[in-house]
Amino acid sequence: MPPPKDVVKIAIQMVGAIPQLIELQQTKPLASVLKDVCDAWSLPNAERYALQYADGRQTYITESNRRDIKNGSILRLTTSPDQEAEQLYIGIQSKNVDVKTDSLKKLASLSQDITFAQEFISRNGLKQIYSIVEEGNDAGEMLAHTLKAFTELMEHDFVSWENLSTVFIKKIVSYVNMNAVDASIQQLSLSILENMVPTSRLLFEVVKKEVTLDRLLTHLQATNAQLQLKAMALLIALLLSATDAERRDMMDYLREKNIRQFIHKNIIHSSEPLGDEMAHYLYVLQSVSLNLCEHRMKMSMDPYSQEQRDLLQSLRQTAFESESEVPAGTFSTERRRSLCAKEFRKLGFTNNSNPAEDLRRAPPGLLALDNMVYFSRNTPNAYSRFVLENSSREDKHECPFARSSIQLTLILCEILHIGEPCSETAQAFYPMFFGQDHFFEELFCICIQLVNKTWKEMRATQEDFDKVMQVVREQITRTLSLKPTSLELFKTRVNTLNYSEILKLRQTERLHQEETLAVPVLELREKLKPELLELIRQQRLLHLCEGTLFRKISSRRRQDKLWYCRLSPNHKVLHYGDVEEGVQSPPIESLPEKIPVADMKMLLVGKECPHTKEKSSGKQNKDVLELAFSIVHDVEEYCLNFIAPTRYEFCLWTDGLNVLLGKEMTSERTQTDLDVLLSMELKLRLLDLENISIPDTPPPIPKPPSNLNFCYDFSHAEQ
Repeated sequence: MPPPKDVVKIAIQMVGAIPQLIELQQTKPLASVLKDVCDAWSLPNAERYALQYADGRQTYITESNRRDIKNGSILRLTTSPDQEAEQLYIGIQSKNVDVKTDSLKKLASLSQDITFAQEFISRNGLKQIYSIVEEGNDAGEMLAHTLKAFTELMEHDFVSWENLSTVFIKKIVSYVNMNAVDASIQQLSLSILENMVPTSRLLFEVVKKEVTLDRLLTHLQATNAQLQLKAMALLIALLLSATDAERRDMMDYLREKNIRQFIHKNIIHSSEPLGDEMAHYLYVLQSVSLNLCEHRMKMSMDPYSQEQRDLLQSLRQTAFESESEVPAGTFSTERRRSLCAKEFRKLGFTNNSNPAEDLRRAPPGLLALDNMVYFSRNTPNAYSRFVLENSSREDKHECPFARSSIQLTLILCEILHIGEPCSETAQAFYPMFFGQDHFFEELFCICIQLVNKTWKEMRATQEDFDKVMQVVREQITRTLSLKPTSLELFKTRVNTLNYSEILKLRQTERLHQEETLAVPVLELREKLKPELLELIRQQRLLHLCEGTLFRKISSRRRQDKLWYCRLSPNHKVLHYGDVEEGVQSPPIESLPEKIPVADMKMLLVGKECPHTKEKSSGKQNKDVLELAFSIVHDVEEYCLNFIAPTRYEFCLWTDGLNVLLGKEMTSERTQTDLDVLLSMELKLRLLDLENISIPDTPPPIPKPPSNLNFCYDFSHAEQ
């Protein structure tokens, strides 16, 4: 008979004593449990002791977290958090260097625990840490432990970052700005400043003023990967906290310093593999840079702005320079206006008498005008060839440059997500973005020439405009999905993917779809489904057994802390625990926490998860909701919360957990995988029927022949 839910069987250790095996009554007050344990070992003053996990993070057991204790857990009797906090508070003030260093080292370790942190902060312990940093007498290992302890204590959000003194902040800044400082201290200092920046406008301004972009660029060029990562993290925090004007100035300065080329050469194409954290920061840097176009994208053309009108006129003058050089007195005003209208029509404006009207739609707004002007100024030969070639064609086959440019700009804005907020977890960036200044404009220059090429291949007329732009969108998205490393490679690949290739791809997809819709094929699909779904279930469980690295994300910032979760080979226990950066696949024995599959009650996703509800007070980030899931175990209040690194991992984990719970797999990935497997299996089964049309209904069974009345007489054979 299984033990009651309120009773867990555990072991309790103590140095120099034989461990106790007890049945912990969860309804019994923790103070009474401690007294019984101390009495068994004849220890007086039970209030001076506490229980903590023997493995992993060694969290203290409290009334609030005691329900997390599982059967078979190993606990340790240790000094209570208040006693430990008191001893360390005294230890870090010691004049003895060894005592002080050991105390700070232990403080840095214990400060991860929220119960201890609360006790230490309540004794004004942070003030002592401030003093150690502000006095600046300590360095090396001692200072590193101090900064680590400070970071861990602040992580619990008991104290506001705005309470930090100017002296303390300047001291942290000095560690970042000095050259002769240990790399570990610089990493911790950069991390502290990164935490500080988003909390208030005042702290942002202080850090921005004291830590120059030049200094951050120096750290980015360091060979130490962790120092490089922390410098990038602070740079991203500054960019995200800046106003639009400040962000633009910062990005302009970074462009002057060729940061893109440096990232492209030394980070993206480094010999070391790119970590998830750095990939995320590169995605954010790309997103922030592209979003600088948002202002122009949302701004309609003002027909009364002389500057904008001059830009518009420059398009006409560049294209029809020889025709526009006629002396002013040669034609009347009316004749000149008529000539201008004719030239704007040749440029492809819909409203040739007032072309500014074409640019009133926002998006793409003035961004389309900027792109056209950039194309005309930076590739004048290609621009003139595009315009003159189309203005000399028959009317029905000419490709309208202006109309195409406006629509193409809108398509690029949608594909590159310009104007959308940065994701907290995304890592998808385009390597070619960092290999080119003026990336958006250069991409436009390639794609507008692609429009003209595709237009000619399709022998399109004005009525086909939307069809051409759909093909161009498909050409761009298919090529971008290949992640070309440079714009030159993008240009080569996108031009190779011509209209006939797109037609072939579409036809292949259409034929495949038609094949799979025949009634006999649909029946075969249904017959194959159970077997293939079982294959997908096995793959999902295998993925859970391999495990995944998850990140802890708070409402304040993207966390550096990692944890790993994996399923045991017998599919009976989920093992999880914190791991260090760089650990790819920790052995199952190193993961101290566990949840028996039998104790799992249900799976929650998205808004239903408790850790997304906690964040609902602030602006909810859509991508976090799409990646969040929780396992409810034992009783409904207790959950193990996840935020998947990618949508792919989310699908595999939610499917795998549903399999363990005996439920259907519901993710979109299940359907995709099932379609792929069914497609392959059907192709193999129907291989002999190639080029044979499959009828919708089975052929009729012929009637029995008229002479079907024969009978074999076995008696003659026996004789």
